[in-house]
Amino acid sequence: MEKTRTVRVTGRAVLRVTPDQICIYLTLEGQDQNYELAVEKSAEKTRAVKESLATVGFDSEDIRTTRFSIDPEYEGYDENGVWKQRFTGYRFNHGLKVLFDADKEKLGQVFSALAHCSAKPEFRVSYRVKDQEKAKSELIAKAVEDAKEKAKVLADASGVSLKEIISIDYSFSTIEMETSMMNYARCETLTAGKLLDSGNTQIDIDVDPEDIEITDNVTLVWEIA
Repeated sequence: MEKTRTVRVTGRAVLRVTPDQICIYLTLEGQDQNYELAVEKSAEKTRAVKESLATVGFDSEDIRTTRFSIDPEYEGYDENGVWKQRFTGYRFNHGLKVLFDADKEKLGQVFSALAHCSAKPEFRVSYRVKDQEKAKSELIAKAVEDAKEKAKVLADASGVSLKEIISIDYSFSTIEMETSMMNYARCETLTAGKLLDSGNTQIDIDVDPEDIEITDNVTLVWEIA
């Protein structure tokens, strides 16, 4: 039986997408000797954040938990040359995030709300692509088209003709479509340098994030004659 002749080509695509959504990640931390009180303190801080963000239009359901933990903590100490550990309390760590369409004025409002929040959360700001599936589909289509163009060049140069596509090899890898604008900072930084004081109720933000570059590959195998 005659062996089927094939040509295997990998197409590569590069796509630049404009981030159109802002994600603010918040971290609430605290400690108490009593486990129940640590839970209560965490709940109080969470309520404070939700109440602050409610003043700029966010419902409680808009603020989602990304992680939550309450763990015992210990500290080491020396006792007559012997290193020991003692219990210092329970530390809670509650991660939250809130998403909204990219808007400088809205971001300034959120910063102002956080600056006045009694919970004083740490925060991180990222820009991301809202419709990621659409961007992925466009990227894959471009990669397939690139593979077809390369295959045609190879076939023409080799004096063969392309027949049916035998297989398509594509791994559905995770494509990062988020870029960090501000790493974790404390709310005190929002009032530093008089960004926000008694006579200034909103922080002005002038940020235009760069487009996010994403890449992907797809491999096609053709039968050739």
